[in-house]
Amino acid sequence: MLNELKTISYFHWLDWTVFFAVLSATVAAAVYGMRRINKKRENKPAKALDYLLMGRQLTLPLFVATLVATWYGGIFGVNEITFNYGIYNFVTQGAFWYISYLIFAFFITDKIARFKSVTLPDLTGQMFGPKSAKVAAIFTFFYITPVAYVLSLGMFLHMVFGIGILPGMVLGTLFTGLYSAWGGFRSVVFSDLVQFFVMCSAVLLVVLFSVGTFGGLSFLKANLPASHFTLTGGNSWLNTLIWGFIALSTLIDPSFYQRCFAAKNPRIVKKGILISTFIWFCFDLCTTAGSLYARAVLPQAEPGQAYFFYAIQLLPAGLKGFFVAGILSIILSTLNSFLFIASNTLSFDLLRFRIKNIVLSNRVSIFLVGALAICMAHMFHGSFKEIWLVLGSYFSACLLVPILMGYLYPGRISDRLFVASSLTSAAAMTAWRFFPKNELLEALDPFYIGILTGLVILLIFRQRGGTPVARITYR
Repeated sequence: MLNELKTISYFHWLDWTVFFAVLSATVAAAVYGMRRINKKRENKPAKALDYLLMGRQLTLPLFVATLVATWYGGIFGVNEITFNYGIYNFVTQGAFWYISYLIFAFFITDKIARFKSVTLPDLTGQMFGPKSAKVAAIFTFFYITPVAYVLSLGMFLHMVFGIGILPGMVLGTLFTGLYSAWGGFRSVVFSDLVQFFVMCSAVLLVVLFSVGTFGGLSFLKANLPASHFTLTGGNSWLNTLIWGFIALSTLIDPSFYQRCFAAKNPRIVKKGILISTFIWFCFDLCTTAGSLYARAVLPQAEPGQAYFFYAIQLLPAGLKGFFVAGILSIILSTLNSFLFIASNTLSFDLLRFRIKNIVLSNRVSIFLVGALAICMAHMFHGSFKEIWLVLGSYFSACLLVPILMGYLYPGRISDRLFVASSLTSAAAMTAWRFFPKNELLEALDPFYIGILTGLVILLIFRQRGGTPVARITYR
């Protein structure tokens, strides 16, 4: 097999037919979602709620499809980690996260059900106060800005059509932004429904053909380093556990909360997360196994691109085009959601009191967010691992502990204390990055400094007496 493909111009006509059929189905689903917008709503708040959350009418099948599809946009990053470290990917990008999903389903869903919130910062404001809402909005905005997924789309268009990565990021983001802005959350959900079926089928096909062509586990063990079958993949346990804490960001993940707020009732949320967790488990098995085969067959390939090139040469005509459409579906399903949520954060949480037309503001914000994501992708030099670690670390370390303590001790964390905890954590993390350290301290990631700083402040200064407040109205 070749280590790379310069183009896929030698695709069979059947591959192109299948690829563009799936792309057309995605666009048709987005248009269908746009046409389902309830235009009879007369007041602005009702129109905004319909645009942002489907009027809170998300059903179980749609909840599962959009939640599962949204979670996997960084497919090239996952492939890169597996290529370099083996089943370490399944531990850090799979097992840790399943624990978080179950915690969310059984302990968080009922707690947020009593809040009729629109976004995570909106919920934070109702729990702690207006200043907390603004701080949470800033951290959420940068965390949810789809840097890794804009980069993934640029890489995809480069590998398929030979377009430069930067022009690919611009064109791909523009296309995604147009249909997301057009139909709102409904367009995102219905396009995710198509992408859900395509992406799950595509990764399963790679595993089935790999086993049929090369054999099973014995082939992988004979052609991969022994470290690829260890839980840490050669990394330290301290660095491995960072991913476990980052996985806990699920408990405050904006895309999770958006779908919870949009669901018809808490029962749909709990059942939907449990179903989604099983699907994620199967999906992770397929992507990890497929990437291991790619490393075994194409050991000299670029880590982030090996899985794609491997599958292109493995699959027969027709299925090859379906796989490419599946990879595109994986990227688009996350990119459209993150673009939409980041624009919600900007228009609803940060600019709501300055710009009254939330829907129009949201549509404009989608393209501003896309431009920012492209710029940030250059700042991180295209490293998926660095993007996830840095943005995920700041978001989790600064917001996770205060929000969870807000659930455990309602009303005991003041607005001012929430702000102080979050900002001090961010400052401590940043200072630690530049602080001269010996070899022992060098192994201590800034994430641990941030989360410990916030925890100490909250434990020392939280209110110990008084009557807990169930809800704060700040709007």
